[in-house]
Amino acid sequence: MSENYEHFNAESDEQAARAYSSQKYRTPDGVPADIVMFTLTKRERKTVTKTLPIRELKVMLIKRKGWPFAGRWALPGGFCQENESIYGAAKRELMEETGVDGGHLEYLNVYSQPGRDPRGWIISHAFFALVEEWMLDQRQAADDAEDVGLFTIQEALQELELAFDHRTIIEDAYRRIQQQMLETTIARQFLPRDFTLSELYQVIQSVVPDFEEPNFIRKITSTRSRKGIVEEVRDEEGNLVSSNQYSQRPAQLYRFTELVPRLSIYT
Repeated sequence: MSENYEHFNAESDEQAARAYSSQKYRTPDGVPADIVMFTLTKRERKTVTKTLPIRELKVMLIKRKGWPFAGRWALPGGFCQENESIYGAAKRELMEETGVDGGHLEYLNVYSQPGRDPRGWIISHAFFALVEEWMLDQRQAADDAEDVGLFTIQEALQELELAFDHRTIIEDAYRRIQQQMLETTIARQFLPRDFTLSELYQVIQSVVPDFEEPNFIRKITSTRSRKGIVEEVRDEEGNLVSSNQYSQRPAQLYRFTELVPRLSIYT
């Protein structure tokens, strides 16, 4: 009985396969992976006393060389090939278009609004990447790009004429990293391994300008739901390690642990 059933199923599958035709279905004209790549630039202040540098959140854009939208700034990206995943395409295009390899790459959303691309039915999968500034020192434009540059969020969204629906994608990515900056330890992507809590606070404010928390140090080090996210840096003998790079008095150094906090809106 079992053998007959399996034989029947195999024949049914073969018949269904022969009857199926992909020609019955319209497929997209292309599926690109677009990447919103963020970094925090750091510029030292010209002051007599030691103080934190100026940090600015910026996004990388490329200037398109060919049709469509030649001369406009756009997100780096390109079409997914049959032999790769959409995530693999994002990593490849990021390297090909900007010379950047590595960093934090995460899926954002799919964009399929009809008419979003004059080339046809193009469905884009967008990602966002967080990279350290030094990784962009050697950035370069690929053959199909005229130029590559870093822009503040205000410049990108309010001053530039962007290609496709890339303004919408950047807005969505900006909201996502602001949310993650307040709910996760994603700030580690913009900090050295060892940092002061003042540096951490500044990084958060650089991404979320309206962030204000007078009791930041107490909450990040002793609140039950957050305690253990960071730990004090100690030397080989167990002594606390501090730094006065950005302050007159030595400030305690911290580093992120691997703890992933479980936070709830109800606690």
